[in-house]
Amino acid sequence: MVEALRLVAPGGGTVEVVPPVVLAPMAGITNAAYRQLCREQGAGLYVCEMITSRGIVERIPKTFDMLRFDPGETVRSVQLYGVDPDVMARATEILCAEFGVNHVDLNFGCPVPKVTRRGGGGVLPWKRDRLAAILRATVAAADCYGVPVTMKTRLGIDADHPTYLDAGRIAQDAGCAAIALHARTVQQAYSGVAAWEAIATLVDAVDIPVLGNGDIWEAADALAMIEATGCAGVVVGRGCLGRPWLFRDLADAFAGHERRALPTLGEVAAMVHRHAELLAEIHGEKHGLTDLRKHMAWYFKGFPVGGDLRRALAMVSSLAELDALLAQLDADVEFPAGELGAPRGRQGTPRDKVVMPYGWLDSAELGDADIADAESDASGG
Repeated sequence: MVEALRLVAPGGGTVEVVPPVVLAPMAGITNAAYRQLCREQGAGLYVCEMITSRGIVERIPKTFDMLRFDPGETVRSVQLYGVDPDVMARATEILCAEFGVNHVDLNFGCPVPKVTRRGGGGVLPWKRDRLAAILRATVAAADCYGVPVTMKTRLGIDADHPTYLDAGRIAQDAGCAAIALHARTVQQAYSGVAAWEAIATLVDAVDIPVLGNGDIWEAADALAMIEATGCAGVVVGRGCLGRPWLFRDLADAFAGHERRALPTLGEVAAMVHRHAELLAEIHGEKHGLTDLRKHMAWYFKGFPVGGDLRRALAMVSSLAELDALLAQLDADVEFPAGELGAPRGRQGTPRDKVVMPYGWLDSAELGDADIADAESDASGG
């Protein structure tokens, strides 16, 4: 059995994660409906899709609309992104005081060029002074409510400019409860193979828990990562796209139980229907079913579903229409073995270079420079 993960704030506030599995926040994916769907499969920690600190402080309705939690979400977890320590602190106070958030995760891993070119996302940890200031301010604000703060980062900007070891030390000194490492550089984005050996290096370098992220496609991958690196838990992102039952498999694997049979096409269809119900409850049938469309290709990846039916599922607009389409599937078809262990979601290729502000690499200090523009349109990690 794998031990539980305890996230402890400096003042003693604690969130226990059993098993030590975290659903990575994914923009447009990990809304309240998807979090509930995954949580129904197995325990763990399920993080709301990333929101910006300025959106909270300025009380932008669209940002507040993302802060929806279902009644069964006893641990409310939010990933927060920002570049200004004072704004991050104020946003954290609002999250804790007004939304009852129990855990705040900070994103320092976004590889999107429109974010990195302004000094945000995965390139910000290069500026050690700004990273430390953000972490200290956020931890202090959250600790007033007994809420632990964690951070997520990448290996570095590229192979020649690593940041993760310094980031780990800074996170520990600032009072972070844990650090999650996506074992790819910003330049890699989502391509290539995650460097699990770097996770092991970070585990040896810090005293706070380290969570490993990258290339967990099956429950066995999570066990292998923990065995190889000594990390305290895992963060699962793309591996669960169209596969919420991965969290059931993870819970079973971490508890030492035998793996259950993979779902048939009929069982996958039932999962799709449940997902649709949850979305309709929260967003209304029209908007909920529109949101479901992007999940269809992931749910039925590798299954023998005809092109016309696939196209119809990708354009579904009502629960009645969805049920009629799902009824056309052969419920007894077994899960496609060829999809086991295969990457899911976005992959792409490495970037030729990481776009950054002029002279960004000249110094590890940012000082009082204004990089507020780096907070607009940020996503991913």
